[in-house]
Amino acid sequence: MPRLFVALPVPDEIADQLLSLQSGVPDARWQPPENFHVTLCFAGEVQGGTMRDFEEELSDIDGPPFAVALAGVEQFVNGRQPRALVASVERSERLDWLQQKVSTVARNCGIVLERRKYRPHVTLARFASGAEAGHHLAQFMASHGTFRAGPWIADHFALYSSRMGRNGSIYSEEAGYPLRF
Repeated sequence: MPRLFVALPVPDEIADQLLSLQSGVPDARWQPPENFHVTLCFAGEVQGGTMRDFEEELSDIDGPPFAVALAGVEQFVNGRQPRALVASVERSERLDWLQQKVSTVARNCGIVLERRKYRPHVTLARFASGAEAGHHLAQFMASHGTFRAGPWIADHFALYSSRMGRNGSIYSEEAGYPLRF
């Protein structure tokens, strides 16, 4: 069963700016630029029939293109253990609208979603349990807290599948959906 998520792709020029941040934190598993995206909805493992329904229903979402910008960095933690290092996405009415639409389509297709508050971001690095980031992570946060990139125009979103590879997750675009009107 494929693991699915819906996201906004990050353009190459923004990915290049994100790549420039990726250093100085031991034990960080830095994400490759082809994995940069802004998740709208994580569907998890989805069976074939539900995947086809989801893929089809997403095409009914109509909305205009909108601006997306990155503003700052933060860390996601589990207790005191770092889980991820991310670039934060500035919230906007259009982004929130699209995220809610995609989540509604997922639920209507029978996909059970996590009940977590939406925090738009681009993952820069992940940490294994027991990773020692300590003062390096604090230095990273202090050095890059004022990071800004974009805006870029999000003119489409995509359905992706994820599978584990030798060096981490490999994402494949299954379908793209234009934003227009």
